[in-house]
Amino acid sequence: MALVIEGEERIAAPLQKVWEALNDPDVLRQTIPGCQSLEKKSDTEMAATVVVKIGPIKATFNGEVTLTNLNPPNSYTIQGEGKGGIAGFAKGGADVTLTADGPEATILRYAAKADVGGKIAQLGSRLIESTSKKLAGQFFSSFGEKVGGSPPP
Repeated sequence: MALVIEGEERIAAPLQKVWEALNDPDVLRQTIPGCQSLEKKSDTEMAATVVVKIGPIKATFNGEVTLTNLNPPNSYTIQGEGKGGIAGFAKGGADVTLTADGPEATILRYAAKADVGGKIAQLGSRLIESTSKKLAGQFFSSFGEKVGGSPPP
């Protein structure tokens, strides 16, 4: 089951600071909902453990995250794949683009595609889509607050 999630977040921080935060495993670990661990394996690879609850199913996903199409400090593609045991699997990626909005703010746009399978996919597309959008929104909002230093207006 595939889905697409798009959105944007205005972050009260200069473009370079936002770019550096998007590549910082500590910042990502603190802002990804349910992230238990995120370890940098190389400049473009990380190992992650994330706990996700979708409806009645709570699963721990262990997986890999890879950064591709790097165009510092403007854009990159983040791709990940995780296995959640009997709950199933999740894989996907997001194209992330940064645009300066004056010297002290950045517009972060994302277009994410995800695919899930196994027991999680049996929950129904509406539940999965609404949960995925909620988690994406939580991540980008939390990321914006952490990097910008204050909650968005």
